[in-house]
Amino acid sequence: MNILVTGAAGFIGSHLAERLVDLGHRVRGLDCLTDYYDPALKRMNVEDIMRRGVEFLPLDLAGDDLAEAVRDVDIIYHAAAQPGISATTPYESYVRNNLTATYRLLQAIRRSSDALRSLIYLSTSSVYGAEATGPETSEPKPTSYYGVTKLAAEQLALAYYREQGLPVCSLRLFSVYGPRERPEKLYPKLIRCILEDREFPLYEGSEQHWRSYTYVGDAVDGLVAVLDRLELCRGEIFNIGSDTAITTGEGIRLVEEIVGRPARKVVQRRRPGDQLRTQADIYKARRILGYNPSTSPREGLEREVAWVRERVLG
Repeated sequence: MNILVTGAAGFIGSHLAERLVDLGHRVRGLDCLTDYYDPALKRMNVEDIMRRGVEFLPLDLAGDDLAEAVRDVDIIYHAAAQPGISATTPYESYVRNNLTATYRLLQAIRRSSDALRSLIYLSTSSVYGAEATGPETSEPKPTSYYGVTKLAAEQLALAYYREQGLPVCSLRLFSVYGPRERPEKLYPKLIRCILEDREFPLYEGSEQHWRSYTYVGDAVDGLVAVLDRLELCRGEIFNIGSDTAITTGEGIRLVEEIVGRPARKVVQRRRPGDQLRTQADIYKARRILGYNPSTSPREGLEREVAWVRERVLG
């Protein structure tokens, strides 16, 4: 199939694009390489996916003409977004890069893509709010600009399904980690601080937070499983994550064991909007998609430590 991946220079999008190529699909990647974090890391990802055979388009969903990007595609994975919970990222950026970008993509699809079999929206557990432990029917209670705008974009896409029959489904991802993870996230920041013997900033109370840390390969398993069940997924929402959880403190201790030295932790003021507990309820994904995440936290973190050593610091 012809598949478009938005956000293909990012963490999850780049892994997804490579997996789709490995499965024999023709893949087009789209990204505008924003400077939310070091664009050099994104360019490294672009080089990797292009070597694997992905066609890359440097386009901005919220500003550029998207007609050619969506023309003749069978499947679109919409992974592009303004990520994270950051006090320095303005609200307008979340609206532009999450909601406006999704609206313009939907409009481009409606005008230019007659062959589309599915738009697969990559959503987030942040739509549930501080506690993300229930099924997909749980009431959304987002506590951050990120969660609010991702929920709005998700529901906008599903509204096109309900009103116009556009084939849409949404996958809510839970705390994905692994090689290529964004540098401001917990694990890559922690690993670099330990390896470079720098202080590691830790938000107050976060060591007690529970997380469904989901290895990126397991997350991609869930994303590609939709391709074999398109009819069953139309209009549906799925939780994609690990159904076991560990505390952030346990994750930190695992990294310290893998690297072989302790982190120099410095406690900072609590971060507003952060989630307190996530544990993915994946009964629906298991039943319909055959989804079965299997990577242990130690195994996944060993791979991430190796990636930071070899590709970021090496």
